[in-house]
Amino acid sequence: MKAKKNKTDKIILPEQAFEEEQKIRKAFEDKDWAEIKSSDSWVIFKVMSEFVEGFEKLAKIGPCVTIFGSARIKSTHPYYKMAEKIAYKLVQHGYGVVTGGGPGIMEAGNKGAKRAGGKSVGLNIFLPFEQKGNPYIDSDKLITFDYFFVRKVMFVKYSQGFIVMPGGFGTMDEVMEALTLIQTKKIGRFPIVMVGKEFWGGVMDWFRKTLVAEKMINEKDLELVNLVDTPEEAVRVIDDFYSKYLLSPNF
Repeated sequence: MKAKKNKTDKIILPEQAFEEEQKIRKAFEDKDWAEIKSSDSWVIFKVMSEFVEGFEKLAKIGPCVTIFGSARIKSTHPYYKMAEKIAYKLVQHGYGVVTGGGPGIMEAGNKGAKRAGGKSVGLNIFLPFEQKGNPYIDSDKLITFDYFFVRKVMFVKYSQGFIVMPGGFGTMDEVMEALTLIQTKKIGRFPIVMVGKEFWGGVMDWFRKTLVAEKMINEKDLELVNLVDTPEEAVRVIDDFYSKYLLSPNF
């Protein structure tokens, strides 16, 4: 059996194609009550255990800012160096740093925090590719999740701000989740800083020219996002937000 290519010209090996096909077919199979009870019920306990571990470990970390971004960025890339510098400055200003615990931008964030002597937290996740823990996470502050939705709760619940570096679907997912929760007032507002005007400018233009123009969001919703270009600007947004409320990260 020959390997074939998908629409993005990525080579898919026969066994991978077979596995994908089996997953699709399995999703349409009828299950009897015994199967549902034995499999789905145990998932509930697994989810509960991940929430409990996350709450117990993260409740004690103090004020932190989460840095998001691509796992595919190499250490020589300017975005990597910028993320490391932002993390370093955040620690100098009294914050710990949380990342997704993997390589790329996440590694840069943890590296900067570690270099500055601050708290370096990694919320890792099991993935079939890309993701593995980086060496700059504090050993007692690494948690590895099975479920994305549990991990996302931890990011939102224990972060005083989001720094959003260039990234792909995962990065955009985290940003949109936070914006939705703030917009719908399910959580209190916190600063969301998108770094890289050239990279994110098109997204902000689409928000303005399409979502606002079509009345899908209010123009005031655009104020929930801060678009900056430098590490100094990124950290200043976080500091300025909390200074308005007479709050300090060193509480």
